Amino acid sequence: MFIHLKDLASKGTIRIEGTEDLTGILPKSGSLLGHGPLQVRLEARGKAGTAEVTGELDIDVEQSCSRCLSPVGQHLTIPFHETFVKGEAQELEESEDQDEEDVLYVSEDRFELKPYLAESILMALPFIPMCSEDCQGLCPVCGTNRNEKACECKTEKVDPRLAGLADFFKDRS
Repeated sequence: MFIHLKDLASKGTIRIEGTEDLTGILPKSGSLLGHGPLQVRLEARGKAGTAEVTGELDIDVEQSCSRCLSPVGQHLTIPFHETFVKGEAQELEESEDQDEEDVLYVSEDRFELKPYLAESILMALPFIPMCSEDCQGLCPVCGTNRNEKACECKTEKVDPRLAGLADFFKDRS
């Protein structure tokens, strides 16, 4: 999916709708286990070497639950808003009408939009995905998923500074 700044400047506004495959771009590591196709609904407006792209992205993702490691499927609707400017950051740094943080600089008239879409998706992923609010997680001793079955492991922790007091309260026979 490419944006042509010259074509955009002559046409004014271009609507971009469709499905994109981000298989080679989105990583299949870390908490992201898998993803579906990306549904794109964008509108690009251009004038004199700039392109403002706004719209929404829809994608189904699968992540690992942060407590029990079970797969968690979610549907994400992500707002997208980026402004692209042709040129180098040093050249355009002196212009006061554009904030440096709000624009992305591209070196050519034609640039690929997919990496920016993938970045928006990665930034929108839940930081701590959970399968449910009451997920009990894994047993730290035996590794059993406590949502599926209970284990008999002793998980009581005693502060080592107070361990001597435990002996004081034991029955003396």
